[in-house]
Amino acid sequence: MKKSLLEILRCPVSRSQLELIDAKMNGDSVEEGWLVSREGARYAITRGIPRFVPADNYATGFGLQWNHFRRTQLDSFSGHSITHDRFYRFTGFTPQELRGKRVLDVGCGAGRFAEIALAAGAHVVALDYSSAVDACGTNHADKPQLDVVQGDVYALPFEFASFDFVYCLGVLQHTPNVHAAFAALPAMLKPGAKLAIDLYPKLLRNALWPKYWLRPITRRMDAGKLFSLVERMVPVLLPISLAVGRLPVVGQQLRKFLPVVNYEGVLPLSPSQVKEWAVLDTFDMLAPAYDNPQNVETVREWFNAAGLVNVLVKRMGFVIGRGEAKAQS
Repeated sequence: MKKSLLEILRCPVSRSQLELIDAKMNGDSVEEGWLVSREGARYAITRGIPRFVPADNYATGFGLQWNHFRRTQLDSFSGHSITHDRFYRFTGFTPQELRGKRVLDVGCGAGRFAEIALAAGAHVVALDYSSAVDACGTNHADKPQLDVVQGDVYALPFEFASFDFVYCLGVLQHTPNVHAAFAALPAMLKPGAKLAIDLYPKLLRNALWPKYWLRPITRRMDAGKLFSLVERMVPVLLPISLAVGRLPVVGQQLRKFLPVVNYEGVLPLSPSQVKEWAVLDTFDMLAPAYDNPQNVETVREWFNAAGLVNVLVKRMGFVIGRGEAKAQS
């Protein structure tokens, strides 16, 4: 963490400023130390990351997932522009407007979207509830314009109105209370700043998908045991899914009834990448403690109730939402 991050860090409970003590520095970066509030709350900084939440929490499975697949979805590793394309298509941001701006990445995981914002020249604060922050920090250790924070979306440890852009992609549906998680984001926006989110869509046909039959069991399993099970399942189920998916007319729909993620024909992945992404995203669909899709109308109500302007909410595969904080008059 850069020492300059102290300017916007706040105690998530009292909202008071934090004092840095017992710091071990590496240049202008804090490697280890403590953040202490006026009220006496203490938060550790370990491996350069402030930690505002307990190590074990409902996102533990995501930490396992993203530390194992630390580089899988990074465009710089995959050789494709999958993350770049999704980021700009869903957020509506442009590289030009991100350059030099302070950006908050909520639910950063291993830092796939942070990589895109950093490449545009943004100063990124990447936050996650899980130990995925360690993967993000490792992936982008050479990026001086990045700070990584382990914190809770319901109690964001930042001064209000500190960011020019805030995005939260692929995350909100995995929180216990999706509306409350969303409602924490607009307060982070400076006047005129932009917010973008995406969520799984709430559809009648969701009831037909195998993940919703299996999740009542799998989400209660130990994350390590479930991951081992998925690693054994994918080599069996993926070839079947590939064969079914190649059937004319109906194949693409029929393969959705198999409990394995298959990106053949969907993403420009090599056969080995299709298999690796299958393990990653099959675990991702079965492991989360929460999976709460939303519809367009509900999300639009949230944006409007938050007082955001220039609101756009629509289906683009996902439900995407964009809005802006009112500019100062």
